[in-house]
Amino acid sequence: MDKISLNRVPLQTTIRQSLTTKQVTSPKQSFSQHLQEATVKTELKVSKHANQRLAERNIHISEAEWQLVSEKVSEARSKGVNDSLVLMDQAALIVSAKNATVITAMDRTEAKNQLFTNIDGTIVLN
Repeated sequence: MDKISLNRVPLQTTIRQSLTTKQVTSPKQSFSQHLQEATVKTELKVSKHANQRLAERNIHISEAEWQLVSEKVSEARSKGVNDSLVLMDQAALIVSAKNATVITAMDRTEAKNQLFTNIDGTIVLN
């Protein structure tokens, strides 16, 4: 028969270094910080193409209207919308809610007979 030998290894204690407060983050703090960052309203950007279309089509949108559009796009993004059609009194805007960017713009008469695709949300403003 083969001989099996067992050797005892002394148990070594490990010294655990205490964590500093910077290394420890409370799950509630990190979650609330993440939630706050996610819900911060980002300013709506207007692409070069959309700026050209607004100028060409003589569409004027007031600062208050832009603010309302920005708020509604932010709300739509929080509900999972990626690309939206924003219908206003004088204009129709295609907006990437995901990137907070106006992609293109047209006046309402031009938008009457259009088919809009790849849109997963619509915002109607008066």
